[in-house]
Amino acid sequence: MIRNKLIQLLLLPFSLLYGLGVSIRNFSYRYGLLKGVEFNLPVISVGNLTIGGAGKTPHIEYLIRLLKDYIGIATLSRGYGRSTKGFLLVDPKHSAEQVGDEPLQFKRKFPEVTVAVDENRAFAIPQLVMEDPNLKTVLLDDAFQHRSVQPGLNILLTEYSQPFSQDFLLPSGRLREWRSAYQRADMIIVSKCPYDWDEQKREKMEESIQPLPYQTMYYSYYQYDDPYYIFNQHYQGPLQEQWTVLLVSAIARTDYLVDYLEEKVENVKLLQYEDHHYFTNYDVSHIQQTFERIDAPNKIILTTEKDAMRLELHQKFLTEHQLPVFVLPVQVAFHGTDGERFNKDVQDYLLGFKS
Repeated sequence: MIRNKLIQLLLLPFSLLYGLGVSIRNFSYRYGLLKGVEFNLPVISVGNLTIGGAGKTPHIEYLIRLLKDYIGIATLSRGYGRSTKGFLLVDPKHSAEQVGDEPLQFKRKFPEVTVAVDENRAFAIPQLVMEDPNLKTVLLDDAFQHRSVQPGLNILLTEYSQPFSQDFLLPSGRLREWRSAYQRADMIIVSKCPYDWDEQKREKMEESIQPLPYQTMYYSYYQYDDPYYIFNQHYQGPLQEQWTVLLVSAIARTDYLVDYLEEKVENVKLLQYEDHHYFTNYDVSHIQQTFERIDAPNKIILTTEKDAMRLELHQKFLTEHQLPVFVLPVQVAFHGTDGERFNKDVQDYLLGFKS
């Protein structure tokens, strides 16, 4: 703890310089020197103030499930880490390398929904309208800082275990902007909340964040489904108490997932990589060797849905070596009546939208 505080102190001058740049940019938007484009259709942004780990992907999926049967929707991401450039409609046959792991995950899980990637969201939305005449709503993935588009509904996520109100600017902390940027949000979702929830936890979090009068707060958690084999979703089954799990993960924060697994299986071993890491030949060979060294009669390799998009690039190696790689699906749920309130607030926004 003392070491971490010392590192934060040493990095503080760099955080102040970074914060100065952010302040100049936000000042330009606030006073009209730069201006976000508004569109004549509802645009819902889901983002966060930190550099990852708040759960944007499963919350986007929650919105897709909520809306897809009632209104034409599309998701728009920049396609982080992809090898391609510019506007591209995502196809289920694409690879994560071509379109990014999260957009590919959206398209594979919801093939009926239009999914696109583009670094320039202001340019991409008119393209989406031309491509999909039935489009009525756009979901912007990770767009809280991308202010070239002015969303009609701005949803901010923050992780329960490390809310933005207790974090610091990069590089001494994980914040992309000053804490005060939360004022742009219409809704604030505290994600990855504990399963054992009570009003005391809610009150403590609201005291920390101090939502403004126009902001509504909600509290969500994850529900994990039965894992399935990475190359055959029909081959699935529940986690077993006697299993040893080698968790291969390249997501921002795994604490919540590890805590869940430790209550379900006998032993959890973690191979952790940087967020969005593209696994190399060396990596998958190392995964194989690590798995083979585990001295346990019942063992599997487990990974997240997002990581599976990148691991499948090594399908030949994984199948040739008969590695039992399973994927753990996840969905968002809300505590108490928060889900009902959230659903109604989103629906009210769409019903009340005026172009």
